[in-house]
Amino acid sequence: MTYLQYSVSYVFILTNLINFTIMQKTTIQEIKNYIESLVPLSTQESYDNCGLLVGDLTSEIDNVLVSLDCTEDIVDEAIAKKCQLIIAHHPIIFKGLKQLNGGDYVQRVVMKAIQNNIGIYVAHTNLDNYRYGVNYEISNRLGLKNQRILQPKEQSLSKLIVYIPYDHAANVTDAIFEAGAGRIGNYTECHFSASGMGTYKPDENAHPFEGQAGNRSEVEEVKAEFLVENSRLSKVVSVLIEAHPYEEVAYDILPLKNKNGYEGAGMIGELEMEISEDQFLDLVKKTFNCGVIKHTRKLDKSIKKVAVCGGAGSFLISQAIAKKADVFITSDVKYHEFFDADERILLMDIGHYESEQFTKDLIADILKKKFSTFAIHLTERNTNPINYW
Repeated sequence: MTYLQYSVSYVFILTNLINFTIMQKTTIQEIKNYIESLVPLSTQESYDNCGLLVGDLTSEIDNVLVSLDCTEDIVDEAIAKKCQLIIAHHPIIFKGLKQLNGGDYVQRVVMKAIQNNIGIYVAHTNLDNYRYGVNYEISNRLGLKNQRILQPKEQSLSKLIVYIPYDHAANVTDAIFEAGAGRIGNYTECHFSASGMGTYKPDENAHPFEGQAGNRSEVEEVKAEFLVENSRLSKVVSVLIEAHPYEEVAYDILPLKNKNGYEGAGMIGELEMEISEDQFLDLVKKTFNCGVIKHTRKLDKSIKKVAVCGGAGSFLISQAIAKKADVFITSDVKYHEFFDADERILLMDIGHYESEQFTKDLIADILKKKFSTFAIHLTERNTNPINYW
């Protein structure tokens, strides 16, 4: 082939590859499935309203707008950028809508989104409770090390025990791991197994894996135990039954009182080195671009251990004190709650928007790890409803 022919062929192949990429479509359902594989809806707080609030799961998209809030300005921005989906942290719908006539900003947002075929998806307290969620992002912005959840969830774990024929143990175990079982903190694929003999006698209606009706069989089996988050338990059991060779699968589910180090509220970590309270206040003000920081009286001691909670986190003041944090950063602290610091911790209220402003970057990073077939736009609008004089 001549140089010109090679060049034409290369351009033809490259053009086809580009066209193939452009032609690939992603549905809202696919995005929803991925986000909820990391932050299941079952981990949101009882008062919350996460998930797809507006839109059709089958809708195909090629542009997504990510924001902290979903306001009329955000919907206008989505329209201007030709985005078919808005992914926000704060739900626009908290209570049931009894009418849609544009009587308030919530109704206007929903109506405008529907009229322009724009979906609205929300990841709120399920993203707050995620080990690598909102508070992990805040911790990283402050340069904290050795981060761990400040208040791990209780009664959110179970132990799954299953009996598997020896020759099938590896395949079934792999399927259970793939479904999300066996995670302990920063470790995955954790389980315990022991060998033994299992027995069963099929009746005339059974279709046994091996053996005959009316005769008792003995099979070498593996007893396998897995730690499972309750939010993933249904999927894990479904996968287990599908992967297991037995017609009737013998398994036990035991609720645990263990705290879940992978799910919970707030985060605590340490600075690389101790700094003064004034230096830390300056660091926070600069990092979060705070208009003002409300804080309790300084205690004239160095700051090393730092607790954080994005949004309204005053319910964690006692936890931060119990974990011996030098400072607790949060927002929406009421007047009397400042007294709860009791001169045992420096309590800082930096503002709700300020504490969670980087959540949009977090969501965008999560999406980029999985999807490359649509454009991700970070909002250019500041949705903070609070101004400072």
